[in-house]
Amino acid sequence: MEEIINKLDLDEYIKEYKKFLAREKPLFIEGDSNIHYRFINELQKYDIALPQNVENIDTSLVHLSKSGVLHIKEIFEIVKIIRYFLYLKKQKFEDSLKEWMINIKIPESILEVERYFDEKGVIKDSIDERFLNINANLKSIKESINAQIRQFFSSLKLQSYLVDRQVHFLNNQEALLVRGGFNHILKGSVVGRSSNGYFYVVPESLDVFKKKESELLDKKEELIYEYSKKISNEFSKNLLFLKYINKEFDRFDNYIARVMLAKSKNMEFVLPSRDTKIKLENFSHPALNDPKPLSVEFDKKILLVTGVNAGGKTMLLKSILSAVILAKYLLPMKIKASSSHIGSFKGIEAIIEDPQNIKNDISTFAGRMLSFSKLFSKNNILVGVDEIELGTDADEAANLFCAILENLIKKDIKLIITTHHKRLASMFAVNDNVEFLAALYDEKRERPNFTFLKGTIGKSYAFETAKRYGIPPNIVSYAKELYGEDKEKLGNLIQKNIDLELELRLKLKNINVKEEKIKKLTDSLETIKEEQMAEFNSLKNRYELDYEKAITFAKEAAKEKVAENIHKAINKAHLVKTAIKPPEIKRDDSFEVGSRIKYGNFKGVIKAIKKDILIADIDGITMQLPKHLVKKISSNTPKITKSSNNLIQLERPQNASVVLDLHGLRADEAIEKLDKFISDALMSGFDEVQIFHGVGSGKLAFAVKNFLKEHPSVKSFNDAPANQGGIGATIVKF
Repeated sequence: MEEIINKLDLDEYIKEYKKFLAREKPLFIEGDSNIHYRFINELQKYDIALPQNVENIDTSLVHLSKSGVLHIKEIFEIVKIIRYFLYLKKQKFEDSLKEWMINIKIPESILEVERYFDEKGVIKDSIDERFLNINANLKSIKESINAQIRQFFSSLKLQSYLVDRQVHFLNNQEALLVRGGFNHILKGSVVGRSSNGYFYVVPESLDVFKKKESELLDKKEELIYEYSKKISNEFSKNLLFLKYINKEFDRFDNYIARVMLAKSKNMEFVLPSRDTKIKLENFSHPALNDPKPLSVEFDKKILLVTGVNAGGKTMLLKSILSAVILAKYLLPMKIKASSSHIGSFKGIEAIIEDPQNIKNDISTFAGRMLSFSKLFSKNNILVGVDEIELGTDADEAANLFCAILENLIKKDIKLIITTHHKRLASMFAVNDNVEFLAALYDEKRERPNFTFLKGTIGKSYAFETAKRYGIPPNIVSYAKELYGEDKEKLGNLIQKNIDLELELRLKLKNINVKEEKIKKLTDSLETIKEEQMAEFNSLKNRYELDYEKAITFAKEAAKEKVAENIHKAINKAHLVKTAIKPPEIKRDDSFEVGSRIKYGNFKGVIKAIKKDILIADIDGITMQLPKHLVKKISSNTPKITKSSNNLIQLERPQNASVVLDLHGLRADEAIEKLDKFISDALMSGFDEVQIFHGVGSGKLAFAVKNFLKEHPSVKSFNDAPANQGGIGATIVKF
């Protein structure tokens, strides 16, 4: 694992991650990745303190299983774990984290042990009176020793022998630093010499105090051992719990370290899927400073990366492999996780460096063959191969690697390959399992632009790169002559292919945009048709009802045999029936070329007029529109003036209002009025306006809110409060 981490330049990233761990552990988290991912996501909502550094207690647990007695320091390492979970159980977690903490029930005897210790891992005096007495006596002895030493410092006889007035500690003993000849004045033991030849002396008069101190320390050690034995006995009884809490601590430590790293670097997590597809959106390799984010899709078996030298091909390869490793171990990365997809692989191999060295006595090509031979015994792995042609003849290698790669594909191995082999690339050009990426070159700036074009073979730009890095132009020109005109033409043809591909993609993008606009216009036309048909059916139903009433009246008159009434009723019925016809289409002959018009929610300009058809430009799309479906936009628009400094200024509306009343208007009339009202409000600098449309059938309210959804300047809109019109009014914010 360490080897692949180093090859992919992830070593510094892993070191940074390990700083957040309480104790070192493998990157892989045992168990269900989906569960781990859920807990990690939940933890990101909370501000949780990292645990203290904790030693590995596996050996301690083994000793307990054999009824051994732990050292007091080993016991405190376990106490630190217990204390961290006590801290976690106090947090106001929700969902899975809350349930997890509830299920961790710490035995009372373990809690009692936790209360024995202070923050430094020392047993508190309050736990046992014997500790209190011993520590009080030790303190008294220390004070006596200090008082004795102060007497030495004030002794006139010793002044000329003292090098300084400090108490020096050697081998846990208080000593004085004195010059030679001191033995005439001071009795004591020499315990050391300074670099200047002076003597460290422990005065004989301190021996009594030191013996008492030693006896007290021995008693204290015996007492500590007594408690170590007692605590170890309790721990042995709860060994299963300690093993469980130790495992849960590592699990939480894994989670919180990942979360803290993600927060510190503004990173995201990607849960690996069960397939082998790879899609990276705005991914940045952790080793790069201020990188250009990478976006790439890799669905097939082989991704063949060609193109310009020093154009980022190797870093692309490392980035894809790194993203897969980070997702595999649920480590955070700089990526747009919501748009990315990373598959799962049993293993990841990187054939990147030149294997040739003096120690292993192996050639570059032989080393590469050795690496490839190991792949035939594996499956479901991701392999990255940098400069596949390294170390041998290009033509021979193309055929050899073609055969090798075709066989590896059958073993369910996925490969990312960088190469300058145009022959190898051309051999795979019709293979459905291979997709191409070309590293692009900026012809104007004469340097790589570190972007990639999918679906084409790139040119290496070796001559241009050599020239850019200082090779004399005459040598580069001579090299081109040796290279041959035909091969240079092939390189130029490849670049033209790339340029054409880019141009076609741009055109396709523009066509897609236009198609979307046409779809919106078509939908708008269908809406207009539906509204007109609904209006016609409403009128038709009303007239038919009136006709039925008239016929009924005529029949009643016939029964009464009143001739005058019969004729009147029949005439009335015929008048009603003749009124049932489609609404009259109003023709507007005032349209002119250049007039601004409105069609549904879209605006445009008339380009030509043919009888009842208007040819108009709407959002860059030329359309033929029936006159009766088009409205002419009033020329009553704000005046545009030009200031002396050539800045364009809009004249503020004089009578702008923050309230608009649309009661009684048809939907199309209301929308036209609303459009102008919003424009006036924006130019007046209003942040909020109110529109009254009433409740009624709901058609007017629906049309208003539909228009507001599409308006680019509207930030939000909501129903007004009850005291300001309720659902019969809308508050709009800009």
